[in-house]
Amino acid sequence: MRAPGVTLLELLVVLTILGVVLGVTGLAIGSLQTPRESQQTIDLRRARANAIHFGARRTAHGALFLPDGRAIGRYVDPLTGIPDAK
Repeated sequence: MRAPGVTLLELLVVLTILGVVLGVTGLAIGSLQTPRESQQTIDLRRARANAIHFGARRTAHGALFLPDGRAIGRYVDPLTGIPDAK
């Protein structure tokens, strides 16, 4: 009759399976990160912030930002003035 308990081999098999599952899960979670903003979007946001802060018109990448937060041109939402570079 066998003694009750867990053998070393069973423990190693369980730990190996657990390691593989956690490794695959870690890789999957790592790929779910949001992509970084492009440099163009950063420039557009900075130009809009400067226009509002300093009260003067600013341009960036063909978009004109007015001191009241509105924007005219490509890559911006005309209603909100929020940069939307694609």
